[in-house]
Amino acid sequence: MASKHQPISLTLRVLLFVGAAIAAGLMLNITLIERSVRHHFAEQDASELQAIADSLLNLLPQQEADLHTSLMPWLSGHHGVELQLEAASGELLYQASSAGFAAAAADIAPVSRITADNLRTWQVGDHTFRGAVMEVSGQRLTLAVDMGFHLHFLHSFRHSLWLIMAATALLTLLAAAYAIYQGHIPLRGFSRNLRSTQSSNLDNRIDPDSLPPELSDLALSFNEMAARLQYSFEQLSHFSADIAHELRTPLTNLMTQIQVTLSKPREPSTYHELLYSSLEELERLSKMVGDMLWLAKSDNRLLALQRQSLDLADEVQELFEFFEALAAEQGVTLALHGAAQVAADRHLLRRALSNLLSNALRYTPAGGCISVVLEESTEGRVRISVSNPGEVIAAEHLDKLFDRFYRADPSRQRQSEGAGLGLAIVRAVVDAHGGKVGVTSDAQATRFTIELSR
Repeated sequence: MASKHQPISLTLRVLLFVGAAIAAGLMLNITLIERSVRHHFAEQDASELQAIADSLLNLLPQQEADLHTSLMPWLSGHHGVELQLEAASGELLYQASSAGFAAAAADIAPVSRITADNLRTWQVGDHTFRGAVMEVSGQRLTLAVDMGFHLHFLHSFRHSLWLIMAATALLTLLAAAYAIYQGHIPLRGFSRNLRSTQSSNLDNRIDPDSLPPELSDLALSFNEMAARLQYSFEQLSHFSADIAHELRTPLTNLMTQIQVTLSKPREPSTYHELLYSSLEELERLSKMVGDMLWLAKSDNRLLALQRQSLDLADEVQELFEFFEALAAEQGVTLALHGAAQVAADRHLLRRALSNLLSNALRYTPAGGCISVVLEESTEGRVRISVSNPGEVIAAEHLDKLFDRFYRADPSRQRQSEGAGLGLAIVRAVVDAHGGKVGVTSDAQATRFTIELSR
């Protein structure tokens, strides 16, 4: 099995990034500083050597025998400067060098003026020289500076510079770690707020304005999740109470009828009626359990849709034929307006429309008309409206009509025709098709509307 590694902490990630950035910046600084110091020394040496060369033009005597006498006192004022003078034939006329660099400087081309850019460096034993070659009155003059002092200074300077940069990097990382710790204070508070959220306080919300902008979206996401959980938890609590109420009534009826019938001997016809009555209650209980199981599958997205192209007018007309006898018995008429095509699961869509028609028949007064309107929009949507006259449903009940076992009647009197799951099934069917369902109610009619994609 592959081992699971814990992800690197956010603090360590930031510190690694900051450390890498600091290291790159300090390395660049050290390189630039060293290059600047080296260039400064080169300019300093070039300036001094050029000044010596300018002076030698006036000090060199015409007689070679007088060179030592003329140059020795003058060079004593230029510490570290060494020179050698050669005739055009290559004969060494004068040398003021402790190491001797005639061979090392033999291949260097003469220059007319010494600058930092045309200085050359060469090694003689343990000595490192930097200098240039000039032609003076037909003679080859080599001027050089022993770089021992410069190299010793650069070595010490580099060592000190590294120590300073390392201390700077360490202090910067410590400051960054402290800043990260301080910056995570709102996140730790946010985490404590999350841990304090329990089933007993799902109404707990976090104010996004009290958090840094980086955590505002997280707070909004948490609030939305908490709202969904609170709604689902409340629905579950209500569902448990509702289902207990809905199951208790038929079970109580069954038990009461059986107890009364068994209290004394009865005629066979009495037992026959009891069995029929019990069967009706059991069928109702079976239907309720079946609907609840279907809704559970819907909640867990286990419904497999078998989409096909449907002519909604034909589907509604077939449902009208099924409800026609019941509607005629109640003195209600059915009317269909419009036509539309939709790709949907025929069985599920018929079940949703059947529930809406059954619900409309239950609340439509005698002489009323149930109207089904089919419309197609230019945006590729299909709208199905089922409206019926009747009592106005208060606005505060409209959003809850599709909840399981919910009834607008606060007395919660059970209607024998249904168990309060029909509209919940309608919403589940529409949700499974990716559509929307809504309801409006006014003095003219109560209208349920389904919107689906074609």
